[in-house]
Amino acid sequence: MSVMVARKKVVRKWEKLPGRNTFCCDGRIMMARQKGIFYLTLFLILGTCALFFAFECRYLAVQLSPAIPVFAAVLFLFAMATLLRTSFSDPGVIPRALPDEAAFIEMEIEATNGTVPQGQRPPPRIKNFQINNQIVKLKYCYTCKIFRPPRASHCSICDNCVERFDHHCPWVGNCVGKRNYRYFYLFILSLSLLTIYIFTFNIVYVALKEEKLEFLGTITGGLCLLSGCSKSLTVLTVLEVLICFFTLWSVVGLTGFHTFLVALNQTTNEDIKGSWTGKNRVQNPYSHGNIVKNCCEVLCGPLPPSVLDRRGILQQEESTAQDGSCSRGPGTQEPLATQGPGQAQEAHCVLSPQVPAPPVSDTEMPEEKQRTPGELPAPSLDAGRAEH
Repeated sequence: MSVMVARKKVVRKWEKLPGRNTFCCDGRIMMARQKGIFYLTLFLILGTCALFFAFECRYLAVQLSPAIPVFAAVLFLFAMATLLRTSFSDPGVIPRALPDEAAFIEMEIEATNGTVPQGQRPPPRIKNFQINNQIVKLKYCYTCKIFRPPRASHCSICDNCVERFDHHCPWVGNCVGKRNYRYFYLFILSLSLLTIYIFTFNIVYVALKEEKLEFLGTITGGLCLLSGCSKSLTVLTVLEVLICFFTLWSVVGLTGFHTFLVALNQTTNEDIKGSWTGKNRVQNPYSHGNIVKNCCEVLCGPLPPSVLDRRGILQQEESTAQDGSCSRGPGTQEPLATQGPGQAQEAHCVLSPQVPAPPVSDTEMPEEKQRTPGELPAPSLDAGRAEH
């Protein structure tokens, strides 16, 4: 007897999401596919701080103050936490339109623009939206099949529309948008302070070490030998100073630029395109006209939840045929295997109902089995043998 087995395979939504992203930890971590520069960022931060804690901090804690390594550790942990939060979170990706939604939007556009004669270019797909008594244009995304919200843009690297898109940062391995911009800003700010801190105390370490070695060399008369020891001891320190020196200008400059953008409530994408400056001379409708209010909105405002629902469940049913027999009655179902809670597959046995046999009348019985009314049934031979 053939049995139909229906299996329900649980699939998470992040496995079917379009775009060029990678997911880890069952969809909890979301990053871009290009992560090579992000690993370089981790290597530079971890390597520089490891050398600083291994050599300079121990000496400076004894000679100057034990608070020096403590404050450095706080800056290091804060910078790493904000970096990982920026890199592993959803920047504000907008889901693409479903086929039914895309078809409905196409019908709306055709109804608004009318039929376009062949050979003519269709008009741009734009909607006007008013914000603070100012008209803002909503552009249509041909990839996501949606009208992008204000300040949203399509990232060509991740192939997603991102809400309040700022830029794609390869150093953090992710887009920077509405949901992770504050963590990105706190990361570059804390990294600037950490770089200045390590750079300053590296110079102090070298100065103290040279002064001590010169003093000992004067007493012992072996200045040349001690100078050679000093050079061997400060090679790694000089390497740290060089890394911090070249990192200092870029990170501090980037922090200053984003501080300027936060004060104006403006994004990097808007600044590059000149959306609120240049020939248009259009005022920024998102600015409150106050630096404190702009900073509070960007850095302290409510953080919207992710609209992707990456860990949502999509169930796909698969039917397979198996050979077997079931002893249940009609219409009953019996699972083929017992499963514990939380398992991803379920199996059900589907049985065909049993058809009862029709009753057989006396007229349809064979001649030797028919009897007249009132006639008693003749005892069988087996019964007689049993009596004897």
